[in-house]
Amino acid sequence: MNPDLERLQDYPFQKLNALLEGARAQPGRRLIPLYIGEPRHPTPEFIRQALTDHLGGLASYPATRGTEELRVAIAAWLERRYGLAAIDPETQVIPVNGTREALFAIGQTVVDRAATGAVVVSQNPFYQIYEGAALLAGATPHFLNNLPANGFAFDFDELPPAIWGRTQLLFVCSPSNPTGYVMTLAQWRRLFDLSDRYGFVIASDECYSEIYPDEARPPLGSLAAAQHFGRAGYPRLVMFSSLSKRSNVPGMRSGFVAGDARLLKRYLLYRTYQGCAMSPPVQMASIAAWRDEEHVAENRRLYREKFAAAIEILKPVLDVRQPDGGFYLWPATPLDDTEFARRLYERQSVSVLPGSYLARDARGVNPGARRVRIALVAQTAECAEAAQRVRDFMRTL
Repeated sequence: MNPDLERLQDYPFQKLNALLEGARAQPGRRLIPLYIGEPRHPTPEFIRQALTDHLGGLASYPATRGTEELRVAIAAWLERRYGLAAIDPETQVIPVNGTREALFAIGQTVVDRAATGAVVVSQNPFYQIYEGAALLAGATPHFLNNLPANGFAFDFDELPPAIWGRTQLLFVCSPSNPTGYVMTLAQWRRLFDLSDRYGFVIASDECYSEIYPDEARPPLGSLAAAQHFGRAGYPRLVMFSSLSKRSNVPGMRSGFVAGDARLLKRYLLYRTYQGCAMSPPVQMASIAAWRDEEHVAENRRLYREKFAAAIEILKPVLDVRQPDGGFYLWPATPLDDTEFARRLYERQSVSVLPGSYLARDARGVNPGARRVRIALVAQTAECAEAAQRVRDFMRTL
């Protein structure tokens, strides 16, 4: 067996199941799950129709790099959304089966196992796939803490030059899971400078990019930042995006990787052997989704409603705020986060995710400790009811 498998931790949801084992929710009271970031708005009918209209495509093997029509649709969306001057659908775009497998695969593509002490850097807290990708590529994860003292922004000086010198890959999520922080141009410039100096690849996870509160201020993307600084060809930069949260189709497993053509050529080679081609009906449904923005704007409106309702209820008892992007609240808790989650489940039949499950101890700090992640994915009325239950629970502490 691969010995690196022993280095993997249980997934946060497995830890939550273990935490709640034996706990008894209030009998007769409906459980409201707010622990998982699974969109629960209805899938738009036109996407469902595009999928069923093309079931005949199941008779054919799909190409790993997807159809030209899909790559062109993705490239056109990138140009519209981020104001990119041009992105080549032939060499700078690859459709993928959601960002989870794609983010894992970039680690296996980039990390040189022969290099002594290879490092993969990630934000902390983080999406656990980043850590797993690093460990199973034979690298050592190092973390940059996202703390409230600096608004959950990166402090790149946390890591010494000796670590940066061994870094081969850096994962960043913007808007961040779970803090909702969006990287600024100044932060991107610093990160590009570090990449130039030390030669590491930047993998930018932007799966929450289309959920934001202000229609006039969409979150900045990595490719747009690179273009702003005249970084032609997006050197050592790849970004990942997905339809799961944008279009409420998590079960379709559809996204893309875009950026540095040289990197993507090697990435495509890896994925060809991995066997991750997107099915033809999903490709056609994805084309329809990437071409339409009306359903995405409606999706944002629903999230604005939920944030407004939940924050109004919770702000007297928790330090909740509207995030810059994404659909999570990330409040501090007045007691240990695991104890908070277990008691809330038992007393109010609401499940949230302990923040410490999303982070690791780094330089004496676990930035998820005494915080919980609350995913506002249910319908507005259910989110408001859950918020009221949390408020009632807080008043008993």
